[in-house]
Amino acid sequence: MRAVMIRYRVKPEMAEENERLVRAVYAELQAVKPAGLRYHTHKLPDGVSFVHVAMYDEGVDESPLPKLAAFKAFTADIKARCDELPATQELQPVGFFSSFS
Repeated sequence: MRAVMIRYRVKPEMAEENERLVRAVYAELQAVKPAGLRYHTHKLPDGVSFVHVAMYDEGVDESPLPKLAAFKAFTADIKARCDELPATQELQPVGFFSSFS
C-alpha cells in the first residue's frame, strides 16, 4: 500500500471556499467510486490548515484524483487560496484499521 499526506494552510477568508471545493471532490468520488483508493481530508483546529491522506492499494500505479473535474477545480487556484502551499510527504503505513465497510 502506498500512502501520501498533503498539508497546507489557506488564508482565513478562503477556508469556506476551500471546504466547498473539497466537498465537491468527495461528491465526485462518491459518484465515480475509483477502485483501490482510500482518501480522507481533515481540517485542523486552527480552522485554516488542512491535511489530505490518500492511500492506494497495491497495483494502483497512478492517482485517479487528477482526472476528476472537481479535483481540477480544487487545484486550479490553490496558490491563490493558500498562505502555506501544499507539501506532499510519502507515508510508511505501520498499521491500518477500519470498522467501516
